[in-house]
Amino acid sequence: MAIAHPSGPITRSLPKLPVTEVLGEITGALAEGTRVVLSAPPGAGKTTLVPLALLDQEWCTGKIILLEPRRLAARAAASRMASLLDEAVGDRVGYRMRLDNRVSARTRIEVVTEGVFARMILDDPELAGISAVIFDEFHERSLDADFGLALALDVQSALRDDLRILVMSATLDVERVAGLLHDPPVIKSEGRTFPVDIRHSDRASNERIEDAVTRAIIDAHASEAGSILAFLPGQAEILRTAERLEGRSGQETVVVPLYGNLSQKEQDLAIRPAQAGTRKIVLATSIAETSITIDGVRIVIDSGLQRLPVFEPSTGITRLETVRVSRASADQRAGRAGRTEPGVAIRLWHPGQTAALPAFTPPQILASDLSGLMLDLAHWGVQDPKVLAFLDLPPAPAFNEAKVLLTQLGALDVQGGLTEKGRLMRELALPPRLSAMAISASQEGFGRQACLLAVLLTEQGLGGGDVDLDERLRRFRNERGERAESARKLADRIASNLPKVRQSNGIIPAGRLLLHAYPDRIALQRGGRGRFVMANGRGAELPETERLAAAQMLVVADLTGRAAQARILAAAEISRADIEAELSGAILQNDECFFDRTSRQVRARKVTRLGAIVFEEKPLPRPTGEQAALALAGGVREIGLQILPFSKDGGQLRERIGFLHRSIGEPWPDVGDEALLARLEDWFVPFQGHASGIDSIDPGSLSEGLRSLIPHDAAQDLNKLAPTHFEAPTGQRHPIRYDGEEPVLAIRVQELYGLKRHPAIAGGKLPLLLELTSPAHRPIQTTRDLPGFWAGSWKDVRAEMRGRYPRHPWPDDPAEALPTTRAKPRGT
Repeated sequence: MAIAHPSGPITRSLPKLPVTEVLGEITGALAEGTRVVLSAPPGAGKTTLVPLALLDQEWCTGKIILLEPRRLAARAAASRMASLLDEAVGDRVGYRMRLDNRVSARTRIEVVTEGVFARMILDDPELAGISAVIFDEFHERSLDADFGLALALDVQSALRDDLRILVMSATLDVERVAGLLHDPPVIKSEGRTFPVDIRHSDRASNERIEDAVTRAIIDAHASEAGSILAFLPGQAEILRTAERLEGRSGQETVVVPLYGNLSQKEQDLAIRPAQAGTRKIVLATSIAETSITIDGVRIVIDSGLQRLPVFEPSTGITRLETVRVSRASADQRAGRAGRTEPGVAIRLWHPGQTAALPAFTPPQILASDLSGLMLDLAHWGVQDPKVLAFLDLPPAPAFNEAKVLLTQLGALDVQGGLTEKGRLMRELALPPRLSAMAISASQEGFGRQACLLAVLLTEQGLGGGDVDLDERLRRFRNERGERAESARKLADRIASNLPKVRQSNGIIPAGRLLLHAYPDRIALQRGGRGRFVMANGRGAELPETERLAAAQMLVVADLTGRAAQARILAAAEISRADIEAELSGAILQNDECFFDRTSRQVRARKVTRLGAIVFEEKPLPRPTGEQAALALAGGVREIGLQILPFSKDGGQLRERIGFLHRSIGEPWPDVGDEALLARLEDWFVPFQGHASGIDSIDPGSLSEGLRSLIPHDAAQDLNKLAPTHFEAPTGQRHPIRYDGEEPVLAIRVQELYGLKRHPAIAGGKLPLLLELTSPAHRPIQTTRDLPGFWAGSWKDVRAEMRGRYPRHPWPDDPAEALPTTRAKPRGT
């Protein structure tokens, strides 16, 4: 082993892992400079060995801060490092997170969650007593990690030129990160992984993901040895899979879930080695992708899905969206099977679909509520994020929405500077909406109750799963257990930072508190029991069996789903009197035009309203022009795109653009339902100047609007990259379908005779999925390799087809035959 610089006593006592080979390079680079990028695969040992090795360095006179993306990973990393030092957690190695701290005066390495570090540096810009900051698993690109790195680079440049910054990752976009850090040394550890046999078990389009995962687990359990790690998108799918596996895995196998809402003990159970003579099936979310090791796993089942938060600036709501994983994530997951011995990774998709996966998971900063970030930037004295070194700049729409919200909440002044209320909101360590709620409640003596409610909303699983927040808050107050007790203590600490005013001994309904956090989510029942429209214009629903489904008005704290089908997850009951008492001046009277859902026409009225909620109205003459188009857009946003009369060509145009967006990305726009609804003012409103209702919309105007979303330079490539038709060797044109994961061409096999190359689009780079049919247009074969089909299974197909269709040519070598659309002449 070649070490570039002498190692200290700690380094000499560390186990030999793959990253050991480059520890000398790392310590040497940080002795000569202050920035390093380390790329090392899972299992290399970077998370535990690198921080310990840095403790031996002469320049390391203070603490080392190690950032981890999740609490589970932070606890696991601290525990492993402490065990290597033969110490307890909290001695030289400790951790710090929102609900749990284990540090002492002796602590030299602090493992912290990324959000904790952002607050540390904001509160102490000089990072006094800190020698190095290590960003682990940076490829996950959380908002807090991106922000933390931008702040650390700013501090290093302006105040602490001795501060060391090390960015580590298993799957890293090295060139971009190195460029952001002004090209520091980039060190690569090759790692040590055992061979992983990657197999595919394609999931049918109508097969539920939990059914496919259960099937794959049962098959692998019967045919392979070792424990199994299965990746599913979320908690609901994990629980349903666990139900399906109950009683089917044998007594020697234990099934354990692993997701963020579990207690520390439950998470530790999942990552603990299986007992001797037993096997383990771990059902996990992406939480198990990186940072932690689950001993004994040699089989990975990958659903290929993950759940990511997506923020909608137009509604101010963050929803969870189930999407395909990136290629980097798929590789990370597969690598989990080869950590300790040769393994097997079973992917529940067709192998050809892997190339269409995005290279990396999208950075969180591009799809997040940025109000908290903007509040912190204002505290840092920055109004333009371009001043800081962000790998990806915050999107302008979400950033502007954050500014509007913070101004409404009183956190920013008209110039965008931090107000006194804004400073207090930031000190509360809560999302801005909940900070504003706590401050407002404290003025009436209900600050602690508001803080309990805020913690309940930010720590999932507390107080049970009831939609009614009054009921959940009641249960939370009396809930036993370490996590609930820690959460109540956190609420008390937050409340201690509120202005010291009188405290009421009474309890007020949760809805009156939530009005100050979510005034835009006040909801009025409309359309029957359980159906509501919110002040932000979005529809939301509750099951009719829920008690709150009968309420006339609610304030909604959490919901999920798309457009008008949003499902309320957490809410509290309120009344109009509550609104008038708590939000003086929120209910307004004005003249407006609107979309009448019943007649599907635009109308005008004088209304008394709260946002999109109408209390009283009086008819006015019907409007026209842009005003009517905007009202039409409001109707489309409320009902959904299915109300629009897209032509057949318009529908195909949308599918083609959507395919290019999925396979290429920029500059091809997202034309999915959610994206188009969010951009109605861009592609719909400008082309509906003559429409006064849905029935008067010209289908051609919708196609014209869709084309307007394509940048001019790219528009000329549309037909080349995603043509509408394929011209067969016969000269016949056949439509190409783009409604699935890959482009599909259905064609009679005789028309492809003589073709020696597989048909492809996008300049020949993307093969078409061929659905070959008989002369009667009945399916014969599906192939992505036409030459291989000619040379392989054509012989069997030919034998069958000759019997069925004797009057059609079925040559021995179709690659050399003439294409045709006709039968053989009679008598031949």
